[in-house]
Amino acid sequence: MYEATFHIRGDVAYEDATAGRDVSIELWCNDHCDLLHVRGDTDDAVAGEIESAVGMKDIIAHGEEKVLITEECLRPYTEGNVEGYLERYDCLLLPPLRYENGGKVVRVLTLDAENLTRFYQDVQESFRVTVRSKREIDAVRQDRPLLSMDSLVPDLSARQEEAVVAAWEGGYYAIPRDCTTEALAGDMGIDRRTFEEHLRLAENKLIGALVEELFA
Repeated sequence: MYEATFHIRGDVAYEDATAGRDVSIELWCNDHCDLLHVRGDTDDAVAGEIESAVGMKDIIAHGEEKVLITEECLRPYTEGNVEGYLERYDCLLLPPLRYENGGKVVRVLTLDAENLTRFYQDVQESFRVTVRSKREIDAVRQDRPLLSMDSLVPDLSARQEEAVVAAWEGGYYAIPRDCTTEALAGDMGIDRRTFEEHLRLAENKLIGALVEELFA
């Protein structure tokens, strides 16, 4: 099995929205609309360009990230979609499509390395193409979750963060433990009970967020 990553410039709306900006857009196409995960420079101009192309149904903002749900799918508004080239050479697209630096990043999977070569030779006749990587693989891994870890980690107070980091770096979570809460509290200049309270509150928030994300 072989995987290759290409950066392809075709001057379509989502590509144009990233040109000259420190922003990336990940696309999950749902035929009738697009789900877009925007990270980085998420100013109104980016959403405005997308809305002018395919309309906007909803925007969910979280810090420097946004999830956009469009009114329509972009595909009918573009010519020579990369999907046609992939089908022609028996290649598979590994979602999501990622738009950045005025183009789209396409992860392609195939069983025959020659298919990647033929795909590249054909697609570069119509688009500006750069090969980023090409390798043989034995497993397919997800690129990243829809929302980054920033959206999973709950807000901790400064003292709670300090307590968790001190406990981790000091070996409190090692098996067997390499330190005690009394020693960690001394390093922070507070008493043991106060340190343990900070640590318990932080652990409760972190474990709660993880359980809710994975199992709820």
